[in-house]
Amino acid sequence: MLIAQITDTHVKPRGELLLDQFDSYSALERAIERINGCSPLPDLLVATGDLAADGRPEEYAALRSLLDGARMPYLLLPGNHDDRGNLRDAFPGQPFEDGRFLMYAADDWPLRIVALDTVVAGRPHGEFCPARCRWLDDVLSEQPDRPTVVMMHHPPFATGIAHMDGMGLLDPSGFAAVVARHGQIVRILCGHIHRPIQTMFAGVPVSVAPATSFQVELKLDDSKGIKLTKEPPAFQLHNWSPGGGLLSHTAYVEDFGALVRPETCKQTESGLGESSC
Repeated sequence: MLIAQITDTHVKPRGELLLDQFDSYSALERAIERINGCSPLPDLLVATGDLAADGRPEEYAALRSLLDGARMPYLLLPGNHDDRGNLRDAFPGQPFEDGRFLMYAADDWPLRIVALDTVVAGRPHGEFCPARCRWLDDVLSEQPDRPTVVMMHHPPFATGIAHMDGMGLLDPSGFAAVVARHGQIVRILCGHIHRPIQTMFAGVPVSVAPATSFQVELKLDDSKGIKLTKEPPAFQLHNWSPGGGLLSHTAYVEDFGALVRPETCKQTESGLGESSC
């Protein structure tokens, strides 16, 4: 099974700039074109939060016009920039469970997909409260032998990027206890940080995908503030097989062109493929 992951799309209607400088609509449009051109075609597209710039209905309408152009089904979850009500209204076909939080389990693929809601309305940080922990524990207990991917917006660990960690997931201990009880989780997929990151959490690999809208400066000291960069939009591809587990790649939405070896270049006599150029 091949999963394409996009995150932090921060979509605004066509022609409107995000933060007066980023064309998030066009960036996501190009990302979906690139995903549609993948061979093999991904089986599923997941979007891990901060889907709209400000959670407005017109932004979700723009987002839906783009996502409906994907050649594969898609699953969504909210981030801190999203409005739960407007997101639910714009995507009535999403399997959001009724209730306070937009969470669900999707059982239509070889990998089970469990989507979490870490949003605290009106605040940039995330939480995974006891009620959400109980829900997750119950859902994972339903199919203990089924390989499962858990996806959420806020990463459950400190990244070392101080400005972003100040808006991170508060007290992930309850979430960690649930994860540690369920051995079928093969990966936790996250967004929020606008950079690719990999680590372990409660014995499970975690992947944070880069954004399609803009990236955040890689700054690992404790100084205040952060810069937004114009690094290219990016997404991740997660390839799962029963024997090989889950393998992830980061793909940049940029035409870098192919490297052509000049005819004047010659291999060295070592035969190791080194060039004299």
